[in-house]
Amino acid sequence: MTRPAAPVATAVVDAAPGRPAGPPIRVVYVDAHLLVVDKPAGTPSVPARTPLDPPCVAAVLAAAYGPLEAVHRLDRDTSGLLVLARSAAARAALGVAFETRRVAKRYEARVAGVLPAAAGEVHLPLAPDPRRPPRSRVDPIGGRPAATRWRRLDEFVDASGRTTLLKVEPITGRSHQIRVHLAWLGVPIVGDPLYGRGGPAVGRLELHATGLRLPHPADGRTIELRSPRPFCVAAATGGGA
Repeated sequence: MTRPAAPVATAVVDAAPGRPAGPPIRVVYVDAHLLVVDKPAGTPSVPARTPLDPPCVAAVLAAAYGPLEAVHRLDRDTSGLLVLARSAAARAALGVAFETRRVAKRYEARVAGVLPAAAGEVHLPLAPDPRRPPRSRVDPIGGRPAATRWRRLDEFVDASGRTTLLKVEPITGRSHQIRVHLAWLGVPIVGDPLYGRGGPAVGRLELHATGLRLPHPADGRTIELRSPRPFCVAAATGGGA
């Protein structure tokens, strides 16, 4: 049974003194146990490394919603649906759901170039790159198993060349997994400052967490949420699958 989402709200809380303020964070679901937001690109999912970085989502929303803890991560440059727990019990239950792959996550990404097939999967182990942090790298010996499923939605062409819109599902949840796997396929995400190779100057990483399905931590009923991608593409070539 799918649990209906709570009314959409928008919470805007000032950053702590001396720290840069980020864009508004939209709350798309909230109850006594958890909160799901549409995280803007540029806002950290978890506490940042230095006081000069923007505050994380939990810190921004603490005044309005009390203590929160992100139960998974989106890269700082990635936007979209992020789940936060409102209690230790909810955090534990949601953690088990993520670890046992009972949570389905969907992304959309625009990549530079064109893939030769309409759909596919990438199975490549990943590890932190010690020479170029915070990058990750494909590491067949020391890496942890990582798998990503993708499907072509459409192809586009503009003055900067050909790009492809993909629907992407991370089967596992490694750091920078989608970004590394797509770059390894030869189609880095448009706007990626770590794994890109130039391409269209768009001002952001064009990767957005568009869909989320998870069991509610209190009663197990399914919550399903959607968030439309905020970046636009135009001039379709008609190559969609």
